[in-house]
Amino acid sequence: MDYGFLSILPPVVAIILALRTKQVYIALLFGIWFAWFIINGWNPLQGTLAMIEALVDVFQSKGNTRTIMFSALVGALLIFIQYSRGVEGFISLLNKRLEKLESKRSGYARVMVQVLATLTGILLFVETSISSLTVGTLYRPVFDKLKIPREKLAYIADSSSAPSSILIPFNAWGAFIMGLLLTHGIDKPFSVMISSIAYNFYPLLAIGLVFFVVLSRKDFGPMKQAEKRTLETGALMNPNAKPMVSDEVTSYPPKEGIPARATNMIVPLAVMVLMMPINLIYTGWNSVKESSSFLNHVSQAIGEGSGSSSVLYAVITAILVAITMYFIQGILKPKEAIDLTLKGISELMPLALLMLLAFAIGDACKTLETGQYVADVTKGWLTPELLPAVVFVISSFIAFSTGTSWGTFAIMLAISIPMATINDANLTIVVAATLGGGIFGDHCSPISDTSIISSMASASDHIDHVKTQLPYALFGGIVTTILYLIIGFLG
Repeated sequence: MDYGFLSILPPVVAIILALRTKQVYIALLFGIWFAWFIINGWNPLQGTLAMIEALVDVFQSKGNTRTIMFSALVGALLIFIQYSRGVEGFISLLNKRLEKLESKRSGYARVMVQVLATLTGILLFVETSISSLTVGTLYRPVFDKLKIPREKLAYIADSSSAPSSILIPFNAWGAFIMGLLLTHGIDKPFSVMISSIAYNFYPLLAIGLVFFVVLSRKDFGPMKQAEKRTLETGALMNPNAKPMVSDEVTSYPPKEGIPARATNMIVPLAVMVLMMPINLIYTGWNSVKESSSFLNHVSQAIGEGSGSSSVLYAVITAILVAITMYFIQGILKPKEAIDLTLKGISELMPLALLMLLAFAIGDACKTLETGQYVADVTKGWLTPELLPAVVFVISSFIAFSTGTSWGTFAIMLAISIPMATINDANLTIVVAATLGGGIFGDHCSPISDTSIISSMASASDHIDHVKTQLPYALFGGIVTTILYLIIGFLG
């Protein structure tokens, strides 16, 4: 059945609701219900029952189920790392040279500690919240001592978390994106996702800009005034600032009376990251025909491998390695391991729920052929050359208004992928523009959960954080739009 204009109403309604309520869960759920309400001939009872069945049907896809399981289990891994004091040990390892740096000129010490904070945020790419929390809480005393404004710490925590998570997608972000790509008919979601990294300009620019600002000491906009204030007066915040201080800045307190070892964090995370390509090779090995060389066979196997299976096997392996390590050290007992696992899973259940709703609205839009309709309507004026830039701007607006990049991915990929197909545009670049737009809008948004966590962990005034970060984000967004236009028109 051709639903025509009706096919765009559910995602549009979801976007409007998200804008008005700032509740992406409610917006997505209502969007799903409205889609099945239309599909079932405007019958509210049948539409409601169809919506419930659609949510259940999400789990008929093994890929979706694996992705949701991964999202829950990664919470267990993160809580194990916190409980074992692995994060504290890792930060201590990075900060060993700080005392030597302080004996040199203060400017050099200030630069190096900001570089270390940025690198920490990037290395904790496994999850944005733990990245922002770790950078903010553990570097705050050092930043205060060296007279670096709280706004700068919040900026570094915010701008090194989400960009690194999407550029190093061996985490829940990667699993979520692969699941969405698979839902929208992409046969090799891992290959498309990895290929899109090179064209995902905004996250690359965001991280690059942090390093440029830190190393060159060339701040601009409100951040320049904040730096001047702190250096001249010693005030870490504006006089009327209201810092978002929280006593509970980590999701679970570390165990007392044990040494902080960096290996307790590094080894489990390294195992998870290394196991992902190994699992891709394993799951795709038998799908590849005999190749001329072993390396060629391996590269093809990675492309054919199951991304959802790989991330699930990897996180399970990492959890088992972590539990074994902590048992040997006497940190964990069997009951504690079970309790921590359940606690970790419960803390990331909102993430798993968001994935469920995102997959469900994607399936509903696919049934309505929303993307096909939008592509047909815009085909007359939206050329392949303009598509990446337009998709980036629209994704940015949705993410800014809703404060969530994940909800933006769920809504926009259902539209942008069919548009790329119909307009004969480069799918990899369009996917990159969709993902980058979600990150950009999220960075600019005052209701972004990542920005709020960064302000909280840094004990910074949230509005001051948004104001000082906005010029950097806008600079990256404008340059990104120009780059997409250049690529579109010049290839």
